[in-house]
Amino acid sequence: MQEGHGGNWAREPHLTPEQLSSVHGLNQRFLDLAGADSDQWDAARAPGGGLMLAAGLAQQLAPLSRTQRAAVARCPYALFDLRFEDETYWKSRLTQTGQFWVADGSAEADVVDFVRLALFYAWHVSCTASLAAQFLLGMSPATVDSFRSLGVNSLPGLAAAEAANLSARWRNCAAYWTALLDAAVRADPHALRRVQLYGLQLAAAARLP
Repeated sequence: MQEGHGGNWAREPHLTPEQLSSVHGLNQRFLDLAGADSDQWDAARAPGGGLMLAAGLAQQLAPLSRTQRAAVARCPYALFDLRFEDETYWKSRLTQTGQFWVADGSAEADVVDFVRLALFYAWHVSCTASLAAQFLLGMSPATVDSFRSLGVNSLPGLAAAEAANLSARWRNCAAYWTALLDAAVRADPHALRRVQLYGLQLAAAARLP
């Protein structure tokens, strides 16, 4: 990890370099997916119709270089979301093992592929590091427990069913995303770290009653 790209987040006592490397890789794949076709994704698109992003995010991501996207991706948390903060949703959803319903409208194959990877990561980190799952993905302890009880063979069917829920994390906070991408474009590591810390504040606020 390089200090110049958002600080050395591996110093966090509940995160390992391997966990951070994995979430950084998923973040980059998500950013590449979101920026691949700026006309396909829409902040107001209904579930089942495509990836849900902050307003204008796809258009902002499209021109970024791979290096710039990599700088954005090096946050100490997921930049994508699958309703991980919705404890009630996942408690209900994961009791339907073997009978996951798929939302109307077929999701893009690359979206389903990404969701499969994201859910496998969520399952793996839930099984091995409860605090890391909460910190990286915004899960509650109850959601971590729900994922622990899920069999790995259920993940492919769950991915097809959950693809409609893939979104940018904090997609309703355009200020966060604009500041994050602007810092990466300007190659300003100090501004980048400030915005990444702002993301931690957003994550903490989401957990407040």
